[in-house]
Amino acid sequence: QVQLVESGGTLVQAGGSLRLSCVASGRSFTSYSMGWFRQAPGKEREFVAAVTSIGGNIYYGDSVKGRFAISRDNAKNTVFLQMSSLKPEDTAVYYCAASSFINFVLRYRTNYNYWGQGTQVTVSS
Repeated sequence: QVQLVESGGTLVQAGGSLRLSCVASGRSFTSYSMGWFRQAPGKEREFVAAVTSIGGNIYYGDSVKGRFAISRDNAKNTVFLQMSSLKPEDTAVYYCAASSFINFVLRYRTNYNYWGQGTQVTVSS
């Protein structure tokens, strides 16, 4: 079992930056690839970014490529999402998730074993 707790969500102006964190506890953090998803009201949960267990492979959703960066600190059991050039359409609840997979299938939410409760990011125009 893995428990995930996100933090860092807040209200930010368009064009600003924000860093989200997700701390994992439970089973070995390095056993899992980590991903970020987001869900806006009335929309499907959308893939944002993922990083494999030792950071060898990183994937981004098309809507955030070039603006967001995912990283992980295995010594602190933490994964980060650095968000820059934020837009109002980035407004959503952001979820951290853990997966046993290690390749492009990390884009699909059904391939994740554990999920956090989410943190709200609101971007004002």
